[in-house]
Amino acid sequence: MKKTTLAPLNNIVDLMLDAICVVDKEGHFVFVSAACERIFGYTADEMIGKVMIDMVHPDDRARTLQAAGEVMSGSNKPNFENRYIRKNGETVHIMWSARWSDKDQLRIAVAHDISDRKRNDSIQAAIYAISEAALTASNLPTLFQRIHLIVGELLPALNFSVALYDRKTDELSFPYHVDLHHQAPAPHKLDASTLGAEIIKTGQTLLLSPETLTKLPEHLRSMACDSLYWLGVPLNSHQGTIGALIVQSYSAGAPYTDKDKELLQFVSTQVAAAIERQQMMNHLTFMAQYDQLTQLPNRAMFHDRLVNALARARREQSQLSLLFLDLDKFKQVNDTLGHASGDLLLQLVAQRLRQCVRESDTVARFAGDEFVVLVEHFHSCEQAILVAEKIRRALNEPFDLNGHHHLALPSIGIALYPEHGADEQQLLNQADKAMYQVKKNGGNRYQIASQANAQVQQASA
Repeated sequence: MKKTTLAPLNNIVDLMLDAICVVDKEGHFVFVSAACERIFGYTADEMIGKVMIDMVHPDDRARTLQAAGEVMSGSNKPNFENRYIRKNGETVHIMWSARWSDKDQLRIAVAHDISDRKRNDSIQAAIYAISEAALTASNLPTLFQRIHLIVGELLPALNFSVALYDRKTDELSFPYHVDLHHQAPAPHKLDASTLGAEIIKTGQTLLLSPETLTKLPEHLRSMACDSLYWLGVPLNSHQGTIGALIVQSYSAGAPYTDKDKELLQFVSTQVAAAIERQQMMNHLTFMAQYDQLTQLPNRAMFHDRLVNALARARREQSQLSLLFLDLDKFKQVNDTLGHASGDLLLQLVAQRLRQCVRESDTVARFAGDEFVVLVEHFHSCEQAILVAEKIRRALNEPFDLNGHHHLALPSIGIALYPEHGADEQQLLNQADKAMYQVKKNGGNRYQIASQANAQVQQASA
């Protein structure tokens, strides 16, 4: 049988897909196979003499040194994983099989690039985490914070923004923005010359880097900011592009590549779905708690706020006042000008009522042309009277109903806690009775409730 002559051993080693690395006792590379250039980005000549630990990802150096010490003590390491920094700054995940040659005083190791596997694992974990966040986040800010953390596990995301596009107003806003150098951009129209607007208009991912900037059209180069790397991906849904995810890096040590672009594009679909779900839940919650015409809290929400306010008042031994108001002759507006004008009047009344009270107070629409106002933390009956008079004067100013000027004169009943009731129903009943008494007396007044239906205080029109 004819004997086969094998190629020189070095040639065979260089044909291997995995890299073979030999490191001396001091940690210097003394031999590397050709595959090292594909995995680490350095040629064999560039790696020889380099200190191994200097190429390891900073976060993995301590445990890598510990593992190297164990190998040199005679313990084999068949499945040790760590990360290296490639010549171009990218991170590569390596699985090592290593052992120590006591005779040669060398560590011999085989490096298998598992970056693709790690990337797929990270994507799957991110998709699961985003889905979980969509189900558990109580509001959009909380959801955005969690998405920021999830994306930060995939790529450098120290500077991270969420841009949302409102089709009704044609406006792009930035409800979540974390940046070490700049505040959130001001909301702007879609025709503005900004990178965020460009992504929404085109529905295309945009990567700006020292390598790509010169290849971009002039109008995009002119929008470039002072970050070294800028990556934005559209949030696409069945309704179109609803926003964008944006990450920025000001450091050459944290670059963005085409792989980062593909990765962020992949998770953006799940992020868009999570945002839409939270927006839908917010809308359903709003519909359940707010009056759709005036955007004021509805009866159910007002009841909850009143119950909580009473609990605080009992605990703190403080007072609160309840104002129940009805618009005099409101039916005439619907009858003479139409229901559209009546709806407009209610919306304008709601705006003026909000302007008459503090942010801590509550204005709600009860039904029809009935409104209630809850005022907390006051010290005398005179303060409730001042609020009622402020409301009465505000509503005595004419309203413009599509060219028709109209007055919305109010009848206001006032009930005080604890003087006129110990619970929400008693207070509402007393304020309601006082309001109807005002109506009987001609309206456009206020009246303080009385347990004995006596002691009426009124303000003349």
